[in-house]
Amino acid sequence: TRDEQQGMRSKFSFLNFPGQVQMESPDDEYLVIREVELDAMGGAVYPRHSSGKKEIIPENDAMPPLACYFGRVLGNASLGRNWRGSNRLEQYSLKKRLYLGPTSMDSELSLIMTNLALIKKGSFAFDPFVGTGSILLTTALRGAFAFGTDIDLRVLRGRSPKENIASNFAQYGLPPPELVRSDNAIYHRHYRDNLPLFDAIVTDPPYGIRAGAKQSGSRREEVTPVLEEHRHDHIAQTRPYCVSDVMADLLNVAAMTLKIGGRLVYVIPSMLDFDETEDLPQHECLRLVSICYQPLQTELGRRTVTMEKVEEYDENKRDAYLGATWVNGPQSAEKVTNIRERLIEAAKKKPGYEEKAAIRKQKRKATKEAKKKAKREAPGNQGNAGSKDN
Repeated sequence: TRDEQQGMRSKFSFLNFPGQVQMESPDDEYLVIREVELDAMGGAVYPRHSSGKKEIIPENDAMPPLACYFGRVLGNASLGRNWRGSNRLEQYSLKKRLYLGPTSMDSELSLIMTNLALIKKGSFAFDPFVGTGSILLTTALRGAFAFGTDIDLRVLRGRSPKENIASNFAQYGLPPPELVRSDNAIYHRHYRDNLPLFDAIVTDPPYGIRAGAKQSGSRREEVTPVLEEHRHDHIAQTRPYCVSDVMADLLNVAAMTLKIGGRLVYVIPSMLDFDETEDLPQHECLRLVSICYQPLQTELGRRTVTMEKVEEYDENKRDAYLGATWVNGPQSAEKVTNIRERLIEAAKKKPGYEEKAAIRKQKRKATKEAKKKAKREAPGNQGNAGSKDN
């Protein structure tokens, strides 16, 4: 009610803001947010009103909120600070970029991760799973020197001279980043690791839902050695990279290469059975700063994790560091492994799964046939098709 709102506002009278209260066309706008406990579907566990929203439930109304937040609105169209419209955020939207991939991180979360990493002008920022460079670009927007690596040479090169990571940077008037094709699993074999280098590591590791992780190595038991004369331009074969190992190596590289006080910010997917206190990867040299949870589906969510380096890395303890990454060993590691398979298994238990799967299969087939037909009928291919018939 209005009286209740006024009562909440009056509690902030001690701030003694100068000037008049102006409800229409204010110069600044402030909000009070009450945080309440939510269920898995995002609804209040203890709703204040009955289902018809006509009567107040006294026992629920008496429960205090989990927390209260007070702050100034930074983005608002009526105040001339429209972050979602034609102003700041919209210009960095993925839809406007020249080069994208299926796993490109959305611009809003990338900017939040950059803030969590405390990146500022002159920072040295590193993304070991750079992909199409969506996160690395936001570090450059903050004035950082941007360095990225990836094991996939194709994604580093881009689709064409006009569609690649460098073209995205040029689109926003930024200098091109430093990009190197390398494998984070063997970082210590690619680079010098005896001196902390980075102010921040910000990354979205591959966790096998849309794109599987790869590391250097052959799937065959017997491997033919590469001749010396071919080594200068040889591109190593790759094999699957277990997600639990991806995370263990990431934390170890961060502990090895971050300066004291430097931050690691990464995203990790999780199902409902994930326990933040026991299932997050850990490292003796890194302190947990914060965890931000974002639900994506009923069963799936992702956590943005921030860690800070607080202790120098001891190379003699490397094996011990890696062995202690998961508190409960395989039990914790398994919870970030095979997420895609677990999602499929959960979906199969829902009614109507088989029918929906069949419809999706038909749509994929129709789309594939349509692309083939369009390719055959393209002007440049008609002559080739005719010569083959002759």
